[in-house]
Amino acid sequence: MNNFKKNITFVIVSYNSGNVIEQCIESIDTSVKIIVVENSRNIKIKKNLEKKFSNVEVIVAEENLGYGKGNNLGLKKVVTKYAFILNPDAFLDKDCLEELHKAVIAVQDNFTILAPNFNYNHGFFLEKATGFNIKDYKNHNIQDKVKKVDYVLGFAMLINLEKISLKQIFDEHFFLFLEEIDLCKRIKNENGHVFIVKNAKVKHLEGQSPGKNLNVELCRQWHWMWSLFYYNKKHFGILAAYKVTIPKFLSSIYKSLIGLIFFKKEKYLTYKYRVLGLIAAYRGKGSWIRPQDTNISF
Repeated sequence: MNNFKKNITFVIVSYNSGNVIEQCIESIDTSVKIIVVENSRNIKIKKNLEKKFSNVEVIVAEENLGYGKGNNLGLKKVVTKYAFILNPDAFLDKDCLEELHKAVIAVQDNFTILAPNFNYNHGFFLEKATGFNIKDYKNHNIQDKVKKVDYVLGFAMLINLEKISLKQIFDEHFFLFLEEIDLCKRIKNENGHVFIVKNAKVKHLEGQSPGKNLNVELCRQWHWMWSLFYYNKKHFGILAAYKVTIPKFLSSIYKSLIGLIFFKKEKYLTYKYRVLGLIAAYRGKGSWIRPQDTNISF
């Protein structure tokens, strides 16, 4: 187990995550290397974290890089066999790494991504029957430990860097949302294997790390729509992307107008920024918007 830990480096991309990231770091064994990419340019965060945690190195980005590009920056610093991508608002159960180690042994290191499970939740991913067959392994208890899946969520996942041949691990065209789904899709296209480890548990606060801020939320809404179009266009073609997003585009226009008519500011702005995100995607514009670019006037 100790050798396994020595072969892991955690990469955590943060944006002014406050005390949440300290709780995240405290859930990780102190013998494991951690690289934090701080997207807020806040040098005080670097000083505080590196002073408090001897196993932490903080890289302060020159700009808000987003999730994918921020992780790529951190991954360039990784020299271990495995990289563990973790959100700052996610916390490992005490046996998480031990259970992941058991899974690595069970699949004979033949994986590209192993992801822990939500606490007290199993089977929320669809298993694909084709390709790699987990039943081929001699250990008949493997299926109690791991489940082959099409994708995992990006808040916590162990990447086997020796099994990944992609020039760029995360597609940096995404700023926020669907980067990990895109990564899993590209891995599957190259016959890589993605698993979820049922007994490796992580608690996730789901988007609480930046705090409650309307500008941040509007930025998230914009990027959700932009990323949805870009992902579908990239993997399934432009017609499929329009088919998926046009109903959402029309629905968002309608809901935004309802919010405007009934003076519901937050609803109006939420759906307005969904519309704006899709318009940018339809026009072929990049994922440019940041929280400071949003306008919450009503």
